Amino acid sequence: MRRRLALSIAAVLPALLLTTSAAAGGSECAGLPRVPGAEHQIVACLADLTTTGTAASGHTNPADYAGLTHAALPQQPAVPGVQIDGYFPDTSRTNTNHGWNHDSQFVLRLPARWNGGLVVAGSPGVRAQYANDKAISDYVLAKGFAFAATDKGNTGVNFFMDGVRPGDAMVEWNRRTTQLARAARAVVAQHYRRPAREIIAAGISNGGYLVRWQLENHPELYTRGVDLEGTLWSAKGPNLLTFLPPAIRGYEQQSPALIVKAGFDPQSDFLWNYHYTVYWKLTMRIYAAELDPTYQGSEGDYNYMQRPDVQRAVRRIALTGKIGRPLVTIHGTYDSLLPITQDSDRYAELVRRTGRTRLHTYQRVEGGNHVDGLVDAFPDKLVPLVPLLQKAIAR
Repeated sequence: MRRRLALSIAAVLPALLLTTSAAAGGSECAGLPRVPGAEHQIVACLADLTTTGTAASGHTNPADYAGLTHAALPQQPAVPGVQIDGYFPDTSRTNTNHGWNHDSQFVLRLPARWNGGLVVAGSPGVRAQYANDKAISDYVLAKGFAFAATDKGNTGVNFFMDGVRPGDAMVEWNRRTTQLARAARAVVAQHYRRPAREIIAAGISNGGYLVRWQLENHPELYTRGVDLEGTLWSAKGPNLLTFLPPAIRGYEQQSPALIVKAGFDPQSDFLWNYHYTVYWKLTMRIYAAELDPTYQGSEGDYNYMQRPDVQRAVRRIALTGKIGRPLVTIHGTYDSLLPITQDSDRYAELVRRTGRTRLHTYQRVEGGNHVDGLVDAFPDKLVPLVPLLQKAIAR
C-alpha cells in the first residue's frame, strides 16, 4: 500500500530524489531495497522512467545514448516507478555522471506495473550506464520489464588506463556485468516480493559481447540473451585488431579492394568515409592501447599475427561459443565497424562447433549498419536494427 501511495504522489509532484539514508526518515521512498554490494545509491520515485521523463528530471544523460537510434523510433508512453542510481566500489574515475567521478556506476529501474521480467545490459562502445536508455530501457519498461544497466567499470576513450595488465579493463567489463546481474536479481526479488521469472541479458556492440560472454560463463544468472552486433574477440582472430588495420590502409591508399578483402561489404562503401573519420582509427588506437600497450606504430601498419603478447591478452576476454542459454544474435550486412563476415558469422560458427546451435538464433539483416543514427542520413539505403532488438527482447 505504501508503494502505491508513493507512486500516486510521484505522478503529481516533481521527482523526489533522495539517498537511501534520507529515506529512513519516513518519506514516500522509504523502505525501498538496498542494492547488494553498492558503495553508494540514490533512490527516486518517478512519474516517468522513460527518457521523456528522465531527460527532464535529470535521471539520465542524453549524451550517453546520442546517435544510437534513428529519429523514427517510437517514443514509449510514460512508465511510473522507482529508479536507483549508484556505484559499486571501484578505484577508477572515468565516469563523470552525477559529478561522482566514479566508475562502476549502475542504474536500476523498477516499473510500478511489473510483468515478472528483468533485462540486464552493459553499455555499448565505451559509453556510460545510460547508453541503452532509448534503445532498450524505454521499450522494455513499457512492456513491464525491470531494467538494469552498468557502465562496465570504465568509460571513455581512455578506458585503457584502468588496470595494470593488458586486458584488465575489458576483463572488468565482464565482472561488472555479472556483479550487476546478481544485485539486480536480488533487488527485484526484494522490491516485488518474488523473484523474476525471466532474466534477459541484452546489449549492443560491446554490450552484445557481454551478452555472449555472460551466457557462456554465467548461464545460471539468465534465462536467455539477445545480442545486437556483439563484438567478437578471438585469440586466433578474427577480431577488430585483425580487420581494422587493413581497412585503414585500404582507405588511406584509396584501395577499396583492400577494405573488401578485410571483410567489409562492398555495397557499404558509402559509409566508409564516415567510419574512417569517426571510428576506425580511434577504435584501433584505444584497443591497441588496452591489449598491446607496447605498440608504437601507426594504426594501419598493425599486424596482429606478429604480436604474440597481444594474443595472450585477447585470450583473457575471448569468446568460445559455448552458450548455456538461448541466444538471439542480430547483425547487419552493412556494418562498417564490425563487418558481419568477421564477427557474427564467425561467432555462429563457434557456436556450431561447440554443438550449441539449438540454442542460437542468428538473424542477418540486409542493409543494417552498426549504429541506427546513420539511418537518418541514409534512409533509402539503411535498415534500422534497434526495433528488431526490441522485438527479440520482448517476444
